[in-house]
Amino acid sequence: MDKLEGLPQWSSSIEKTWEESGFGSFTTVQEKAIPFIYKGGDVLGEAPTGSGKTLAYLLPLLEKVDPSVKRTQVMILASSHELVMQIHQEVLKWTQGSGIVSTPLIGGANIKRQIEKLKKKPAVIVGTPGRIHELMERKKVKAHEIQTIVMDEADQLLVTEHLPTVESILDAMQKERQILLFSATLPEEVIDVAQTFMNPEAEVIQVESEEKKPNVDHVYIRCSDREKVELLRKLAYVEGFKGLAFMQDIAKLNVFAEKLTYRNLDLGLLHSDAKKEQRQKAVKEFRQGAYDLLLATDVAARGLDILDITFIVNMDVPKDESSYIHRAGRTARIGATDGVVVSLVNPVEEKRLKKYARDIDFPLTEVEIYKGKLVNKK
Repeated sequence: MDKLEGLPQWSSSIEKTWEESGFGSFTTVQEKAIPFIYKGGDVLGEAPTGSGKTLAYLLPLLEKVDPSVKRTQVMILASSHELVMQIHQEVLKWTQGSGIVSTPLIGGANIKRQIEKLKKKPAVIVGTPGRIHELMERKKVKAHEIQTIVMDEADQLLVTEHLPTVESILDAMQKERQILLFSATLPEEVIDVAQTFMNPEAEVIQVESEEKKPNVDHVYIRCSDREKVELLRKLAYVEGFKGLAFMQDIAKLNVFAEKLTYRNLDLGLLHSDAKKEQRQKAVKEFRQGAYDLLLATDVAARGLDILDITFIVNMDVPKDESSYIHRAGRTARIGATDGVVVSLVNPVEEKRLKKYARDIDFPLTEVEIYKGKLVNKK
């Protein structure tokens, strides 16, 4: 079984089950999510069906559960009886010989029997929101003692039907809790709801299925540094533009924002010096279409997931390839239209960008803005 950075050796019960299951290496969603979850961070994960989402949250949580502590430590919510029982079976499978007790709690089943099982202080409970809420009201589930809540198939839970119940469960939990949301699809409205109760620094993990891999065009415009503000202003008026413009320097970012605002361009600002409320407001208004341009630094935009971004603009070419890939990954999400990554480059940056294109292996085209459109320079 693979060792992931930042995690201790896996427990013998998990190692044994992994070997018996015949698994090889971790799937992409597991590799990305497990370290964050183990460290206690909030995670919003979108990955296709069959990509290993359940184990992505179960393995690190079960590794952290202390069976000697006689109280519930993990609560897993699912929208259907079938999914609850499916998850519960997985918990049973991966906790054999560990001393960890799990209990399923679904509506329609005998509630007295469930209350009897809760008297054994299971470390993990898996249930539907309605039944868990009912047991909370009867003081049989003590939400304030639970450290971690998982919402499996979150897009089914954060709908009008379940939302008041889910919010009531969250309100009863301690403030310093860990929230994990996983789903095959996370529509923008679901992300909006989730961000009202999750840590603003929550890690957004999105794993695409190969057949749905989006198209991204990588293009560049040659210019001097002083021309970049005007080029960004013109790009903002290109048809279909909804863009995230990146810069590394906060001071420069503020100067650019002032110049663009002076030229009557509506935009939002997202950088690490801004207060949490300001950042949340900027992202929310951008999502809602109050403006089509968000100026951001790499750090502030980490974890940001907005599904309909059509343009990424590199106001400067980042100093390393991974930052370029991270920026580019913000456009052309699953089910979205094709995206464009535009780099505004001086001669030094042009050389760096062309090196990235060779190393990462993506086609790169020189373009110019002509009559409100991006056209091939040649």
